[in-house]
Amino acid sequence: MGGLVLPILVALFTALMGGLYLLGMFRRQRPGEPPLDKGLLPWLGHVLEFRRNMFKFLQRMQEKHGEVFTIQLSGFYVTFLQDPLSFGPFVKESREKLDFNKYAKQLVHRVFGYWSPHSEHHHLQQSSNKYLKGDGLEVLTQAMTNNLQDLMLHNLGKEQRTWTEDGLFMYCYNIVFRAGYLALYGNVSPKSEDGLEKAKEKDRVESEALFYKFRAYDQLFPNLTYGILPPKKKLEARGLLEYFWDTLAVHKVKTKDNTSGWVWEMQQVREEMGMDKAMIDRYMLLLLWASQSNTGPSAFWLLMYIMKNPDAMAAVTAEVDRIVRESGQEVKRGGPLLNVTYEMLLKTTIMDSVVEESLRLRAAPLLVRGVLQDMSLKMADGREFLIRKGDRVATFPYTCVHMDPGVHPDPLSFKYDRFLTPDGNKKTEFYKDGKKVKYYTMPWGAGVSICPGRFFANNELKQFIFLMLVYFEFELLDPKTEVPEIDVRRWGFGTMHPDREVPFRYRLRF
Repeated sequence: MGGLVLPILVALFTALMGGLYLLGMFRRQRPGEPPLDKGLLPWLGHVLEFRRNMFKFLQRMQEKHGEVFTIQLSGFYVTFLQDPLSFGPFVKESREKLDFNKYAKQLVHRVFGYWSPHSEHHHLQQSSNKYLKGDGLEVLTQAMTNNLQDLMLHNLGKEQRTWTEDGLFMYCYNIVFRAGYLALYGNVSPKSEDGLEKAKEKDRVESEALFYKFRAYDQLFPNLTYGILPPKKKLEARGLLEYFWDTLAVHKVKTKDNTSGWVWEMQQVREEMGMDKAMIDRYMLLLLWASQSNTGPSAFWLLMYIMKNPDAMAAVTAEVDRIVRESGQEVKRGGPLLNVTYEMLLKTTIMDSVVEESLRLRAAPLLVRGVLQDMSLKMADGREFLIRKGDRVATFPYTCVHMDPGVHPDPLSFKYDRFLTPDGNKKTEFYKDGKKVKYYTMPWGAGVSICPGRFFANNELKQFIFLMLVYFEFELLDPKTEVPEIDVRRWGFGTMHPDREVPFRYRLRF
């Protein structure tokens, strides 16, 4: 028996050392590497504080360590690059060194139940360029206008000028989400419903039901992403997923009229790959989430900021009225509906600035890459930091660009003309310490992970605001209501949500 003691002790010691290694106990900063901050909890590191309030945590780390630092988060070591002058390598780094797809595929599988063995980025980018930009975007713009007007005006008689009260966040999210969904996934065919009006009513009912299911899933999303949903909430999430997979199933989409070329092509590509139909149905949810999860909340902030800033409201309203006049159209009682065309949206210079400013203040994506091989991260000031294979590199533009007073003076204030030059054109030159900053806002991400639908999303926002200003008078129920704070649980997930609802009212202008 005595001869067995030593091997057992060696095995226990080896297992203990291996466990401690996996917990990150032996990780040390090597020469040339960024400052290392592992936190007090083995393996978990800083994840609890990070998840509690990412913005405040990264601010604290940046004040402590500077613009580059490595932290431990649930077993992963993540190097944060927080220098706006040094984003070039992060955005354009060779895919041989930095990878977005592996991290994204794992996240998508956990959150949406979708998995593909194929690399899909090229197909997504190609199809998005074809249908969500240029000529394809003209078609979608028309579909979006039609659906927005149906949803916004159907329950308001042309003679009705009584006030309707609602919550601003839910109103914006509801209308923009549903109109975007119908523009992309198509409308119920009048042939199947005995006429156009019955088909439109079915569109309204079905899109309303889908929105509230989407909203329920949306509220589970942060904890689902972090993998910390309790059992009861996991069951709720699974039930919602199954609802979406059924509602958005390809065989149902194929019965619709006016389905976008983007949705058609994305499902056809997967059919040609030989993908299982059930998995393609899951992809339909992923497309809906990617295209519609941020536009409604963005519309809320945009409308909230111009309602709280009379100068912004006056400037945008004057621009919209001018563009309508120049189009030869007139909005009046009993007259035809306004046709907001793609060409009209190209003329909204002031509104473009307002959109960009509201996104600067309230869009906060976290950009992450996996490190495929040992590499050197080069800074604008000449410094270099060594990054290890297997780690991750990330940046949080909200702290280091959007809220940087060196790039955007008085960054906490809404300035509707921040992105306009003195002569009224789009401003594209921003500086820090006398050096030009190329990536002065990053609401849509950057590089390989930049949102391929950003042009469509931008148009959705502008069309919604355009129609609100043309058709409605609207105001806050309490004029003294301040712009809400951010719901800190959603840092890193795109456009932020408010921490409270804002009551408002609206009525027809004519």
